[in-house]
Amino acid sequence: MAQPNHDPITATADAGAVLGTYLRAQATAFLRALRLHGESTASGADGSDAARGLRGAARRISGSLATFRVVTESSWADGLRTELVWLSSTLADEHAYAARLTRLMDALHRLSGSPELPAPRGSAGALTVGSARAGALLERQLTLARTRAHSATLQALGSSRFHAVADAVAVLASEVPLDAVAARGRVSEVLVPLASVAETRLSAAVTALPPVDGAHPYNADHDGPWHEVRRLLRVHRYAREALGEDVTRPAAAGEALDRHRDAAEAATASATAARTPRIAPATAYALGVLHADQRHEVEAARLAFRHLWLPEPAVTSR
Repeated sequence: MAQPNHDPITATADAGAVLGTYLRAQATAFLRALRLHGESTASGADGSDAARGLRGAARRISGSLATFRVVTESSWADGLRTELVWLSSTLADEHAYAARLTRLMDALHRLSGSPELPAPRGSAGALTVGSARAGALLERQLTLARTRAHSATLQALGSSRFHAVADAVAVLASEVPLDAVAARGRVSEVLVPLASVAETRLSAAVTALPPVDGAHPYNADHDGPWHEVRRLLRVHRYAREALGEDVTRPAAAGEALDRHRDAAEAATASATAARTPRIAPATAYALGVLHADQRHEVEAARLAFRHLWLPEPAVTSR
């Protein structure tokens, strides 16, 4: 992951220079990760760290181009941002399926009370009986999805579309197309207000979230607004990084929302597996328990985010 620049930035600094420095640093990180990814592919080594670095740099560039669009050449920023969103999404799929399978298998191990699967049939009730088959079903489905995502990633990385993105980022590493007028302003006059707009959008989305009160613990319809808060929080974090500010708090809150996303998607995967035709009742039961477990994880992540992000209510003396 590309590391943000924590050097102090004064309010009177040139907006174009500050934004240009940040974008060039992220472009350099992207190219470095791309080289490492190519080396790992050629040697057969695990390229997950390099892919993670590519995704992180792509997200930072695209998020910053969205927040500070008026400081750049807008048509260029819009085009590059669209392509980087496509790339980061494509690269994320394979990792997401692998992580989802690991999460679900670990949960099955824990819920069945057995350190390994399959467990002896009938030794620990219906959950243990069904957990082995549930695990095998999930492994087949998610491994197939991961294989398809891997093929899609290889196809994307070999496409002319990707090479055009890489070329554009290579140019960005040395030269940032900036708006001739807006870029001459001060940080306090240009970048800070734009970052504040991103923060305002985040605050509005957080305020609109459904209450976490335990009244509807399995309501998956509420996942969408939480995923949107996660996206807006990431954009807010990258804007603050570009300004050289401390992002410890948004990073911690973002980790809670990452857990929320992972648990929600794992719950969906278990529910999808449970709808497989002609599965045994014990298998369906194990998948139902697994789904409920992951929905509990969703609720826990929501509470963790609120504790990290929202201020504690004031205590008044009587």
